[in-house]
Amino acid sequence: MTSIAENIAAIRDRMTAAARAAGRNPQEILLCGASKMNDAQACRDAVAAGIDCLGENRVQEMTRKLEQHAYDGVSLHFIGVLQKNKVRQVVGRVDLIQSVDSLPLLDEIEKHAAALGIVQKVLLEVNVAGESSKSGFAPEAVKQTVETILARPQRSISVRGLMSIPPAAAQKGANLPYFTKMHDLFVDIKPLLMDNKEELYLSMGMSGDFEDAIAAGSTMIRVGTAIFGARSYGAPS
Repeated sequence: MTSIAENIAAIRDRMTAAARAAGRNPQEILLCGASKMNDAQACRDAVAAGIDCLGENRVQEMTRKLEQHAYDGVSLHFIGVLQKNKVRQVVGRVDLIQSVDSLPLLDEIEKHAAALGIVQKVLLEVNVAGESSKSGFAPEAVKQTVETILARPQRSISVRGLMSIPPAAAQKGANLPYFTKMHDLFVDIKPLLMDNKEELYLSMGMSGDFEDAIAAGSTMIRVGTAIFGARSYGAPS
């Protein structure tokens, strides 16, 4: 069995090859470890191996691992479905909330960020394939949504880009059209978001398809099983 450090090194090599094949600079693409259902030590191992950020899907698990100092030394993101009644447990504790899938959720995040006197960075989640089983903004609504947010007189949130999870694909290359569509949306809204020097993100691509995502223009991939191994869903969360 390979170690987490070996897995991260192998993924970095694949990221570099994919970026160069697309004529891109590998250094402009971040590797975010999706650490759901992996313990604090696994997170620490990933940090020690040079992961760019860690992403959690579950609020309770994230809170427990924060208490265990699992993420010390690395940027922490929330990448899972975020319920409005759990927003207060996430705002101000993560650097980036990637999974903002509606304006009501955004309003709740902004309310809690304002109460803390901070600006919470977020990504808008796009339901790029229009799947009924997934939440997220419709692709055709993304630009108008960004304009609506930016028109607010006072903002305690900062939209830093887009995130998407396309359909599960059995064949390599099947999601490339969705990734390309996401990149087009990202290019469309970038001029609206370049009001400061902070980095913008297009978060797409996971263990099975991140090379296609990089080819289409992803600036952040979210990788879980290829780093940490298969998850045991019978394990306590």
